[in-house]
Amino acid sequence: MFDIKWIRANAEAFDAAMVRRGLGPKAAEALKLDDERREAIVSLNEMQERRNIASKLIGQAKAARDEQKAAELMEEVSALKTALPEAEERERAASAALTAMLETLPNLLHPTVPDGKDEHDNIEKSRWGEPRKFNFAPKEHFDIGEALGLMDFEAGARLAGARFVVLRGALARVERALGQFMLDLHTTEHGFTEHQVPLLVRPEVLYGTGQLPKFAEDAFRTVDDRWLIPTSEVPLTNLVREQILSVADLPIRVTALTPCFRAEAGSAGRDTRGMLRQHQFNKVEMVSVTEPDKSDAEQERMLACAEEVLKRLELPYRVVRLCAGDMGATMQRTFDIEVWLPGQDTYREISSVSMAGDWQARRMGTRYRDADGNINPVHTLNGSGVAVGRCLIAVMENHQEEDGGFRIPDVLKPYLGGLERIGPAQ
Repeated sequence: MFDIKWIRANAEAFDAAMVRRGLGPKAAEALKLDDERREAIVSLNEMQERRNIASKLIGQAKAARDEQKAAELMEEVSALKTALPEAEERERAASAALTAMLETLPNLLHPTVPDGKDEHDNIEKSRWGEPRKFNFAPKEHFDIGEALGLMDFEAGARLAGARFVVLRGALARVERALGQFMLDLHTTEHGFTEHQVPLLVRPEVLYGTGQLPKFAEDAFRTVDDRWLIPTSEVPLTNLVREQILSVADLPIRVTALTPCFRAEAGSAGRDTRGMLRQHQFNKVEMVSVTEPDKSDAEQERMLACAEEVLKRLELPYRVVRLCAGDMGATMQRTFDIEVWLPGQDTYREISSVSMAGDWQARRMGTRYRDADGNINPVHTLNGSGVAVGRCLIAVMENHQEEDGGFRIPDVLKPYLGGLERIGPAQ
């Protein structure tokens, strides 16, 4: 959400930012709507002021026994009272039109975001680990899981339809262990505070982080007008909604392991096999709330936290800097971590670490008071730490063995009673 005063003072820069986002110039449209809103407010205020003045003059006219003047003033007040509801509605409509336009515009891009049209224009930032060389043809995760009898997509479809899966036995246990390992790492070593948060939220909470109104089709709505969370970024970030924080409270770093629910409205035909793109999946999310001048460093810190998960699981990955055309609408800058999947012979996204600047804070009404007493919006950041289902896929594929089983990374063994591997006999 943008400050219209900022747009008025920086119209040229605002238009340039929208063009980078693939939109046309938007400043003139926004300022025209703001002019209409201002005119409606001025007109309403003038009518209210005149009504108040006329009402006082009626008493004065009566005190002076000027009945004709009093009658004229009473007629004027009556006319103003009749006209005021229309003026109030005009002001509400003008304000709503401006808000409706501003709330759907994408965030300004960080100056370091590269130009580009789509994922093909993203720039590799770093790389860790060497993809393993197999002496057999590596399988994809669904072939491994189904052959083991521990991954059942047919059962998932019978229960809920496409893009659901049932995990059984040892594989369900590994999935659970992955989530617990990530939470323990982020809370004991990375300074995040664990939270359990609602999976159902009010619409204004989704509005605060930017999923509503523009991306309503990507979320699931309940009959009582609550929404299933697409990521725990939504409730975690909104923990500070409508608050004025002290600078001493910052940074705030919170994390949660939750199911996430996504309609995947725009992904028809993509990743239809396996667990890569599900309507329901588990994810560990990290959220930070910072002072504006600390957000760049905080994003790098969060990126390192997410990378550490993959390093300890012995999973090769690369980090890419998303270009303008591949950026999510709500974020200023995003780094994606892509894990190596030998079954697909490619890197696939497993985490996004993003900085929203003050865009979400303005929608949520979240500000902080600095050391000089000034009150300004905070900056918010979020990152997957990481997607548990995709991490399970990566563990299965990278640590698979020729007999169809897979090795358990050392860091997970304490969560699995020392289990070394999952094989066909289990």
